[in-house]
Parts: sequence; C-alpha cells; structure tokens
Amino acid sequence: QVQLAESGGGLMETGDSLRLSCATSGRTDNIHGVGWFRQAPGKEREFVAALSWTSGTTYYADVVKGRSTISKAKNTVYLQMNYLKPDDTAVYYCSARRRFSGGDFVTRSSYHWWGQGTQVTVAS
Repeated sequence: QVQLAESGGGLMETGDSLRLSCATSGRTDNIHGVGWFRQAPGKEREFVAALSWTSGTTYYADVVKGRSTISKAKNTVYLQMNYLKPDDTAVYYCSARRRFSGGDFVTRSSYHWWGQGTQVTVAS
C-alpha cells in the first residue's frame, strides 16, 4: 500500500504562485508515477500534471502548461503553479500509479492510490 498526503493549498490572489506538496509513504518502491488532479465545485475531477518516476517524463494539461512545474525530491512530489487564476480554484488531489500496470498518466482510472486533497482558492 501507498499513502499520499497533500499540503500547500490555501487562499491565493490572482497572479500569485504556490507550491503543492505530495508526501508519499509506504511501499513507494511500487510507484510508477505520481499525478495531480483537481476538482472544482460541480465539475469532474480533471488531470493537471504527472511525473513518471521511472523515466522522469512529465505531463501537463493544456490549462496549466507553461505556468506549472511538477518535480520530485526523494519521496515527495511538488507542483509549482504560477500566475494563478480564479479558474484554478479547486480541490487538488495527489495520486499514484502502481508499477507494471496498464493505462496512462493522464487518465484518472489509471491511478491506484489517492490523497485526501488540499483546497486551493484563487480570489479575483
């Protein structure tokens, strides 16, 4: 089993930057990669960014590409987001894919473990 714990959310202003953290624990040797998803009120949970732990390849949704960076230090994954907009308001979830599993890094159903989420609110 893998446990994930997000932190770093909060109330932000338009144009601000923030860094979300996802601390992984447990059987981290079983992790293929980690992704960030977000869910705004009344909307589906959507892909934001992901990082393959095996290849180092990164993936970004178009809505954050160019202003976000996903990175890893030891067993913690970070999501740096710049130039925040009110549309970035959502609960942000960290998730992990199991090694030797099918799927891809942008599809929600490809992920096996999830954190509890951290709220990010961007005021206009």
